[in-house]
Amino acid sequence: MASSTFRTISMPLGMVVGALFCRQIAWLDAAAQGMLTPVFIFTMLFITFCRVDARRIRFSWMHLWLLLFQVVASVGVYYSLAHFDIVVAQGAMICILAPVAMAAVVIGGMLGANLETMAAYSLLCNIAIALYAPLLLHAFGNGECTMAQILQKVSPLLIAPFVAGQFCRFCLRRVSDWVSAHGYLSFYIWLLSLIVIIGRTTCFLLDQTQASLTTEIILALVALIICLVQFVLGRYIGRHYGDTVAGGQSLGQKNTVLAVWLSQAFLDPISSVAPTAYIVWQNIVNSYQLWRAGRKS
Repeated sequence: MASSTFRTISMPLGMVVGALFCRQIAWLDAAAQGMLTPVFIFTMLFITFCRVDARRIRFSWMHLWLLLFQVVASVGVYYSLAHFDIVVAQGAMICILAPVAMAAVVIGGMLGANLETMAAYSLLCNIAIALYAPLLLHAFGNGECTMAQILQKVSPLLIAPFVAGQFCRFCLRRVSDWVSAHGYLSFYIWLLSLIVIIGRTTCFLLDQTQASLTTEIILALVALIICLVQFVLGRYIGRHYGDTVAGGQSLGQKNTVLAVWLSQAFLDPISSVAPTAYIVWQNIVNSYQLWRAGRKS
């Protein structure tokens, strides 16, 4: 019960800690040359993938529907908002286009999702978006994004821990069993990662002087609407294929670190306020889901 209660309050608490100590966290992250988040993500994915049997991974129609939504809706939302504000349109587009978060497998597992289903979509989505995103960013951004640049960001934090986890499963069984038995550690590593991400996010917002307050509020509200729509729609699609949680997490929980980088590097930098706000919204949703799961258990 204590563990369930801690998980329920830990995400909001982690966000508060990250926001209050943002300058100290930013300094620590800079001292580590920006390697804190990648190391945390690699470690928690390695722990999770030690529990995933690659032989049971299957791609399904659910994965294709989720990916189709991202491909079509990212273009649709851009054109629907472009006449209102290009920056807002870019921010909304990147919130949909961003691939599933690598940590979604961790949170999905805590909520009862099938790990193989989540792992399959993580691999498919991140690779597909790496191929598709440069086309949109070329058309609607500065045109400098390439597939190699995105794969360079994604591959080390997705493919490498998956390969390492499967290697341990088949060649170092005792190591794999020990890691699997201590799978709860992935949550605490994710919590540390969240604190670092929120700290960096808060610093970015505090130092953002180019955008007007009105534009920032609109971007944050658009990100909130998109976040809720994607979680709800993902759960609806997932329910039809027997895994409601996997559908919701696969579509709703985004790789916001990648999304912020894409916005700042290849779109109007102010549009990165949207994926930055999405970090907060998706973790509030995850906290609520963990609270509900704790009540049911």
